[in-house]
Amino acid sequence: MDADVPLHLLLLVPLLAIIPLILFASRRLTPPESSGVARLPPGPWALPVIGHLHHLAGAIPHQALRDLARRHGPLMLLRFGEVTAVVASSPDAAREILKTHDPAFASRPVGPMSRLWPGLSLPDLFPSSRLAMLVSREPGRIKRCRREMLQIMDAVIQEHRERKAAGEGEAEDEDLVDVLLGLQEEVGSQHPLTTENIKFVMIDMFAAGSETATTALQWVMAELMRNPRVRHKAQEEVRRALAAHRRVTEDVLGSLHYVHMVVKESLRLHVPGPLLTLRQCRSPCQVLGYDVPPGATVLVNSWAIARDPAHWDAPEEFLPERFDQEQGGAGRDFKGTDFEFIPFGAGRRMCPGMTFGLAHIELALAALLFHFDLELPADVDAAGLDMTEEAGITTRRRSELLVVATTLVPVPE
Repeated sequence: MDADVPLHLLLLVPLLAIIPLILFASRRLTPPESSGVARLPPGPWALPVIGHLHHLAGAIPHQALRDLARRHGPLMLLRFGEVTAVVASSPDAAREILKTHDPAFASRPVGPMSRLWPGLSLPDLFPSSRLAMLVSREPGRIKRCRREMLQIMDAVIQEHRERKAAGEGEAEDEDLVDVLLGLQEEVGSQHPLTTENIKFVMIDMFAAGSETATTALQWVMAELMRNPRVRHKAQEEVRRALAAHRRVTEDVLGSLHYVHMVVKESLRLHVPGPLLTLRQCRSPCQVLGYDVPPGATVLVNSWAIARDPAHWDAPEEFLPERFDQEQGGAGRDFKGTDFEFIPFGAGRRMCPGMTFGLAHIELALAALLFHFDLELPADVDAAGLDMTEEAGITTRRRSELLVVATTLVPVPE
């Protein structure tokens, strides 16, 4: 029977079999842009269910993400459970997210992943799972903390209202709560300042502001104790500027140029919030040529950017003089225009408490340098001072900093 089949038909059979293989191979080799498929950022290998979470297990998150970025590029796509995250680890990626496409990334993730570390819980990883909400204790704990904080704020507001009603206190003694309560009476009904608004402004100021400033001050003191040359130079500047004074005041800060550089260099090495405040992509856009999916949580690793040897000389060294333009240093600042240095973020979502936080840090630092001579305990070597980080709401020192303080100028009562 086979002898009756024409030769050309026999040759046609393998050709017909090869055609589907050619079509399949051509589709696989076609660039995603031309095939209509999203060109997503690269990333490491993932596991079922948990995604890329195992790459961060037991590590400081911003350090682990920096190491991953060195292997996979400045823009990575990661998955934590059900949640998609995009991580930016270069000035160019940060510029596109925080400036070029600022409106697309102006949203904040609410609920899941709004606080990536620490205390990551099942509802953060699997927000659609009702079982995760039922099993986890985290939602109940958060509600209790919120209720307790608001009760404290209620008591503070009530105390201020009673004091004002009784006619106690002078105008110069007014604090933030008094100012907010006064504004509540002045603003129109179209945009009312409610008591609930006042409570959350207070929480933001005293919780977010004080925690980050305290952490930053701990790090700058640790760097000064590790670098006696820098400490003595900063101390000389403070005492020269305050020679005719008995206390540090805010109007003196403008003349403390070296102290300002010391704080900048400490913020470069030890940004309190290394992943900035999380953002969320709310509309399709491209970053560095990659498609960022709507709904993705976006992290900008400002810690990794500020230690990148491609943009900083001797990035691991504490050198305040690198910011001294008169000595040929970089003119970079942290006000959101130099994306190599963004401890406060950039764009419309830049930290609104930057000025308040800086004044807090510089006033406290200048006061310590003015009133006290500071030394490490005799059994502690400056070069061997533990500078290990600990992950938390802010990135704090793992160990306490012990300093011997000798009073030089008495602190006014």
